[in-house]
Amino acid sequence: MTEPLLSFSAGRAPDGRRRHALVNLGTLVLCGLLAGLVVAAAMFPAIAASGLAAKAGAESFEALPSELTTTRAPQATEVYAADGKTLISRFWDENRHDVTFAQIAEPMREAIIAAEDHNFYVHKGVDAKGIARAALNNSSGGAQQGASTLTMQFVRMSVTYTAPTHADAVKAGEDTTARKIREARLALQAEKKFSKGEILTRYLNLAPFGHSTYGVYAASQFYFGKQPKDLTIADAALMASLVRSPTYYDPLDPDGKERALGRRDWVIGQMVEIKAITAAEGEAAKKQKLTVRGKRPPNGCTATKPNDWGFFCDYFRRWWLEQEAFGPTAYDRERRLNGGGYRVVTTLDPKAQKSARDNVEQRLKTGDKHALMVAAVEPGSGRVRALATNRVFKLDSSANKPSSNPGKSGQRGTYPNTTNPLLTGGSGYQAGSTFKMFTLVAALEKGYPLDYSINAPQRYPSKYHGASGDAACPGTDQWCPGNSSASLAGMHNAWTGFGKSVNTYFVPLEELAGAANAVNVAKRLGIRFLSQQDLDMANNRAAADGWGSFTLGVSGTTPLDLANAYATLAADGKHCEPIPVQQIKDIDGKQLDVANPRCDQAVDREVARAAVDAARCPVGDQSAFGECHGSTSAAAKAAIGQPIAGKTGTTDSKRTASLVVTTRSMAVAGILADPDWPETTANMSHDIVNPAVYETLADIVRGKQPQDFPRPSEKLAYGEQRSIPDVTCQPVDAAKSTLENQGFRVETNPEPVASACPAGSVARTEPAGRTIDGGLVVIRTSTGVAGTPTAPPPAR
Repeated sequence: MTEPLLSFSAGRAPDGRRRHALVNLGTLVLCGLLAGLVVAAAMFPAIAASGLAAKAGAESFEALPSELTTTRAPQATEVYAADGKTLISRFWDENRHDVTFAQIAEPMREAIIAAEDHNFYVHKGVDAKGIARAALNNSSGGAQQGASTLTMQFVRMSVTYTAPTHADAVKAGEDTTARKIREARLALQAEKKFSKGEILTRYLNLAPFGHSTYGVYAASQFYFGKQPKDLTIADAALMASLVRSPTYYDPLDPDGKERALGRRDWVIGQMVEIKAITAAEGEAAKKQKLTVRGKRPPNGCTATKPNDWGFFCDYFRRWWLEQEAFGPTAYDRERRLNGGGYRVVTTLDPKAQKSARDNVEQRLKTGDKHALMVAAVEPGSGRVRALATNRVFKLDSSANKPSSNPGKSGQRGTYPNTTNPLLTGGSGYQAGSTFKMFTLVAALEKGYPLDYSINAPQRYPSKYHGASGDAACPGTDQWCPGNSSASLAGMHNAWTGFGKSVNTYFVPLEELAGAANAVNVAKRLGIRFLSQQDLDMANNRAAADGWGSFTLGVSGTTPLDLANAYATLAADGKHCEPIPVQQIKDIDGKQLDVANPRCDQAVDREVARAAVDAARCPVGDQSAFGECHGSTSAAAKAAIGQPIAGKTGTTDSKRTASLVVTTRSMAVAGILADPDWPETTANMSHDIVNPAVYETLADIVRGKQPQDFPRPSEKLAYGEQRSIPDVTCQPVDAAKSTLENQGFRVETNPEPVASACPAGSVARTEPAGRTIDGGLVVIRTSTGVAGTPTAPPPAR
């Protein structure tokens, strides 16, 4: 607590200390002498004999500093939602927020003058009459009075806040003659530098009012829930009472409240005496009941209301601590956050946040051991509009339920209370087949069009090694991934392979595109590699090129990164760093560039458009070419009712379930997982995560003009088309040779089909007629029996 400021006011000092009369008188008169106020000194010739005046003569006085260095005291940073009105939280070491002279009610200005310095508008920094009055009173045994003017008190606080070291700050408040002399010297200069209004305003912005409130703004909010401009006479008189000793006159303490009431009424009387108010106004003010709120303002992210906003608040704070614009170290940046007085408008959309939270809570209530996490990111800017999960952002975990991890028996879990960055950090969660998108983009960049076909078997013997158990081909370490259903085997292109999430289409596609290239695409689209193991793989090209399972989403990620990756594609390949702020103004109202979006063209525009065209299939939409045939979450399109793209994802044993859906204007991703036990044996259901995601997006875009995705180029859709030679009824070897000589890849399907051609000869090719240059042509052999065969895929 700052030492109570000395004043002229009558009444015994709360701490009961009495200074030696002679020393006190000498100090007071010295102030008068040093200010050139010889009348006050002449009133007390005994002081001259004391030798004190000689010790602080004119020569030493002139040698003292005469220039007052002022600086802003630490002020709270206020953080608002995207509407610029809804307060998310405040960050402060000292709860203070500067206001202007006009923003302080006149009764407040008059009350502090009445309580502390009747002659404020008359003296030049040092008050001769006040010195004389205090000297007479103190020498006669009356209650101790000080002689510091408001200007001198302002000087003392300024010296404290500009002190280079803690020791200097302590020295600035020492009750010594030397300090008083220094204050007198600086007060004279301060009166030349600042107007009376400036001094009064600066004083009221610096003064301590108790309960960690500094300055009139924080105090009026704390005690009365008001702006300083709205303080009444009674309010102002109480506040003016507090600066003398906030602890002694604490109105929230039962004993202090009685003292505060008496002091308040005394200040009202002083306001009448200096004619700031009328006697009638004073009597009316004294009759007002002393009622204070004592509501402590929020400080930090655990104080956000509603408390699920704390996860966004924490994301903002972590982002701030990474910005070099606020200092060279995390410590410097935190000091700027807690004391810089910034006004921050974040990207958090209250409506989007409420929708996300409501949809999460509807599907999986807070208190469940599994975490349902949803993030919303704006394509083209990276602005994070919502972060919601079925958890309470709170430090106290004493009421948490046991950890779901059997290896942590006896430990508490992270539910319902946690401050873990579930949606934005940690080690992340496997997002399954949502990562197939990165292989698709890498293949498009390599020149493989969407129509590139692969005959996907139920289980595919890949070129990747190091597998074991069920993941390996029998008797080897060769990785043999399979599909979730035997019905998925067969010919697929990117539209059907992505739409139906065919693993054995994407693993060979990854072999063609290069796993390291798929990893590189993920990086460019904003996927961070959160575990050290994943990071080491991603940063080593040779290791990344052998990371075959990457396309199936085995690397940990977050809902935020996943939403941002798909938002990048929805923005025609323009990647923007996820950012929690859209405007930051410093204490002077200057807007900072650090809040601007940070974007780059991560993927070629046409490649991005082609990838999005394939991504319309899994979520029930239709590609620009009408090529979608099958989906994994058709309900998404029905719910949203606008052009959308996205992908579901499921890991082995269904340990996680995820969905990401994007329009041109918003991307939403969700992951259902167990943060306490990533290796859970529970099955995560798409019936929980999917509707939470697509209903959130539906709420966000409801009433907004639908935007279609741009049509990709024919070349990236179908490549260079070539005619397929007609090899019907030819021997298989001859037909294969003919097709390969034309540059096609050729495979034979061992399952014969009904045909009038000789048994074992070529019944037809799939496709027939035309396909992409270098594309796959599958030979179907004949049974030798005519019939009504299944129609082959149409030629293009």
